[in-house]
Amino acid sequence: MPFDDDDNLLIRQYAKSVPPDPARPDSVDNPRDREFLTMLRNEREAGLSPYAFRSQFSRGRAEPEEPCMIRSPFERDTGRIIYSQAFRRLRHKTQVFFNPQNDHICSRIEHVIYVNYIATTIARALNLNLDLVQAIALGHDIGHAPFGHSGERILDECIKKHRQDCSFSHESHSLRVADVLAGRNAGRKGGLNLTFEVRDGIVSHCGETYGEYHISPDREKTTESILESDAAGIRKPATLEGCVVRIADKIAYVGRDIEDAARAGILEFEDIPPAITSRLGNSNARIINTLVADIVHNSLNRDEIRLSEDAGEAMEMLLRENVRRIYSSEKIMRYEQTVKNTVEALFDALLSAMLDPERSEKSGNPVFSALAEYARGYPEESADPVQIVTDYIAGMTDSFATRCFEQIYWL
Repeated sequence: MPFDDDDNLLIRQYAKSVPPDPARPDSVDNPRDREFLTMLRNEREAGLSPYAFRSQFSRGRAEPEEPCMIRSPFERDTGRIIYSQAFRRLRHKTQVFFNPQNDHICSRIEHVIYVNYIATTIARALNLNLDLVQAIALGHDIGHAPFGHSGERILDECIKKHRQDCSFSHESHSLRVADVLAGRNAGRKGGLNLTFEVRDGIVSHCGETYGEYHISPDREKTTESILESDAAGIRKPATLEGCVVRIADKIAYVGRDIEDAARAGILEFEDIPPAITSRLGNSNARIINTLVADIVHNSLNRDEIRLSEDAGEAMEMLLRENVRRIYSSEKIMRYEQTVKNTVEALFDALLSAMLDPERSEKSGNPVFSALAEYARGYPEESADPVQIVTDYIAGMTDSFATRCFEQIYWL
C-alpha cells in the first residue's frame, strides 16, 4: 500500500534513503531494520507529554543487554513479567477473601489486570509512556504473599520472631522476586533483570496510603535507594508513570472490594454513607469513572498525578469505610485466624526442616522434600534459612499453602 499521508513522512524518507540490504534479505535482525525501528520509536515518544518518560533515557538494567530490535525496554520487561511463574501464580492468590470457591470473587491476578487497565487509561489521556505504565502495573504485585494482606502481616510477624531487623512487605518482596527469585532460565541468577524505571515503579507502588491525593515523581532518587527496604515503599516513584500506577492501585480495589463483600453477604453499595456515594457514585463502575475523570482533569499538563480535594477526600472516606466494614468485619476476622494458624504453622515447620534436614528427610513428608529441592536451587549462596523459608511461603498460592499445611499437620 503506498504512503500518501504526512503521518508516514518518516517512513517514506527512510525507505528512499536506505535501500534494502540485498546481502541479507531474510534476516530478522539487521542494522538497517534496527536503526529504522529505533527511529520510529523515538519519533513516537517525541510526541509524548513533556513530563512523560522516554525509553531512550532509561537508566538500564543491572546486567547490560543488547537492546531488542522490535520492543522498547519496557515492552521487553512486560514480556518477562507475564511469562514468569510468579505472575502465573497470582491467579490463585487472594485479593481480600481467602481461597474463594466462588468464581466471581476477585483474585490477585484480576486485581493486577484492573490496575493495568485503569493506569493505561489515565496514562493514555495524559499522553504518558504506556509501555512503562503497563510493565509497572502488571509487575506490581508479583511478590505478594498468599492470603492477601493478612498473609503479608502474619509472615512479617513470623520473620520478626527470628530476625528483629528484618521485615516483609509485598512491595519490597515484589522487587526481590523481580531481581533475584524469578529467573527466566533454569539455573540463571539475577532474576528478570528489569529496567530501573520498572523496578522503581514496582517497589514504590504502595496502595495503602489512603490520604494521598497528589503524587509527584521523585526524580532525584538514586538507583541504589530502591533497595532500602525500610523506605523504598514509602518514597514516591521516580517517574510520573509510576505515580499513575500508584494511584490506580487504590482505584482498582476500592469499589471492587465492595462488590466482593456483597457476594459474601458483608456489605452492599446501599450501605455506604450518602456523603460518599453522592460524590463518587453507587457502583464500582461509577466510582472508577468518577475518579479517573477527576484525575485526568486535574493532572493534564502537570508534573504530578492529582485528585481534586473533594474526590480525594471522598476516596479516602470510602477506603476507611472499607477497612471498618469489610476488612475488619467478623467474617474476615474469622478467616484471618485460620490464615494466622496456617502461615505460622507452615513457617515453624519449614524452618525446623531447614535447620534439621536429616530428620526432615527421614520423615518422608513431601512438603519437606519440595522445600529441600527449592533450597538446592536457591539463587543466593549461603542464604539464611529464615530468608529461604520466607521466600518459599511468599511464593505459595492460597490453595498450595493450605495443602502444605494439611500434609504436614493432618494425621
